[in-house]
Amino acid sequence: MTYADCFAEIKGKFLEADISDVQEHLAFQFNIVGEGSGIFYVEAKEGKLYIEPYEYYDRDAMFTATAEVFMKIAEGKLDPIVAVTMQKLKVEGNIEKALKLKNLIDCKK
Repeated sequence: MTYADCFAEIKGKFLEADISDVQEHLAFQFNIVGEGSGIFYVEAKEGKLYIEPYEYYDRDAMFTATAEVFMKIAEGKLDPIVAVTMQKLKVEGNIEKALKLKNLIDCKK
């Protein structure tokens, strides 16, 4: 799977989230390692979700994993907290805000 394919699939899954209740600003960077490697960010701002294939320097948290792990998380098949405990997902930055990734994924339209 190429980075473009991976990014398109993950972006599609994240765009299914209804974040109209999310009032705080959240900015996450995702570093895909291995096959399909690349970087993208997800930003929740003023009730809208932005997902772009760029590095986000003013991020709250940064997640690093394989494309497969990110796909499973985006599909709701793998809990991000479980992925961290299984050492499949690395998290850096504001842990309190990083934990809100699960809420973003669970908020399906």
